[in-house]
Amino acid sequence: MRKLIIGFAALAICLLGVASVNMESWAAGADWTMSPVKAVERYKDKGSLHSPYDKDYEKVADEGHKIYMGLSCNGCHGGGGGGGMCPPLTNSVWVYGKDDDTLFRLVTLGSQALQDQYGMKRVGSENVVGPMPAMGPSIKTSDDLWKIIAWIRSVNPSSVPGGKSNVPPPPTFD
Repeated sequence: MRKLIIGFAALAICLLGVASVNMESWAAGADWTMSPVKAVERYKDKGSLHSPYDKDYEKVADEGHKIYMGLSCNGCHGGGGGGGMCPPLTNSVWVYGKDDDTLFRLVTLGSQALQDQYGMKRVGSENVVGPMPAMGPSIKTSDDLWKIIAWIRSVNPSSVPGGKSNVPPPPTFD
């Protein structure tokens, strides 16, 4: 009888462990098949979206670049992320911030909705300024957007916590 009770206790502990892992993954945005728009609707709280590739972003960077090019992000930000008619993705200036949640929401909702819905203000300034359109409806899955963000991190070391950019910030004209 004692072995049976110990067996049930061990099973219960294992099941609780599996459930807690799944809950944490879900909270970290693990439903990667969900569209970015649905992810932002589900995870309303600022700071609740986290990249599944934060530790190994380089592994999916090439795939992210292909998605970036396929969505014509290069039309505004350049093929290598160096900018054009919109801010570059390769220097140390992050207009709204560089954390996973901010980048995911910015690309999904666009800059105006980011300001309106979350009260976010510009924390950086670029010489080339243009509003970011809402790209969320054009991106098939949250996983695709996380891969684009992984590519951005691969071309811009300053986007990684503790990283520094190889590209100097733009000059300011006062």
